[in-house]
Amino acid sequence: MIWKLIVIGMAGYLLGSVNLSIVLSKLMGKGDIREHGSGNAGTTNTLRVLGPLPAVLVLAFDVFKGFLAIKISHWLMLLGAAGMPASEIVISFEYANLIAAFGVIMGHNFPIYYGFKGGKGIATSLGVLLTLEWEIGLICLLFALVLILSSRMVSLGSIFAAFLYPVLVAVIGNVYGTELKYKLPYFIFACCIALLAIFRHRKNITRLLNGTENKLWKTKKEKAELEAAKAAEAIAKDQTKEEEAK
Repeated sequence: MIWKLIVIGMAGYLLGSVNLSIVLSKLMGKGDIREHGSGNAGTTNTLRVLGPLPAVLVLAFDVFKGFLAIKISHWLMLLGAAGMPASEIVISFEYANLIAAFGVIMGHNFPIYYGFKGGKGIATSLGVLLTLEWEIGLICLLFALVLILSSRMVSLGSIFAAFLYPVLVAVIGNVYGTELKYKLPYFIFACCIALLAIFRHRKNITRLLNGTENKLWKTKKEKAELEAAKAAEAIAKDQTKEEEAK
């Protein structure tokens, strides 16, 4: 069984290392997307650099990676499972799920194909959550969407959804849990994924605290203020040139 878990973890990592954002950026003649915008190889930066359609494709692919990694773990665990006690099969599958999930998220964050510099793993983590426990995944998704739409900041929704994930695992596990996934290994996994997501957003947290975080779209007032600032900057440059010419 140990060799299966090792293979499952490696398969998840290699699958997670495939980054569609980087691939599309190069195919569209933009070079490496990590050299543009925020420098992140994920959905939000794809939206800013490549546009809506590539961003949707990247989002769907990253979510699908999380789903596929766990399904691959199922297929591999079925090999040689005949004759095993039912209880042992259930426990083995649960551990395999967690290892596959952790592998695919780590692969997305630290891809072996791209110098170990990838995305922040939020969409892939969502795919994992929806596959492991769709109710918890859906709650985290809706919670994140409310924050994103109200604040216009993807990072804010992602960070607070990461905080919420282990809390939901603990609460739902205490109330309803009887299976392994609601016990200590799953809670530890949830904490690790949440901490990783928060760590990957450390620069965003700094900008949030400073009030300088990027927003998905600007209001009319913000656009007007930006245009006024640009105009003032242009005037100041012209005045500097005139003074230097004198």
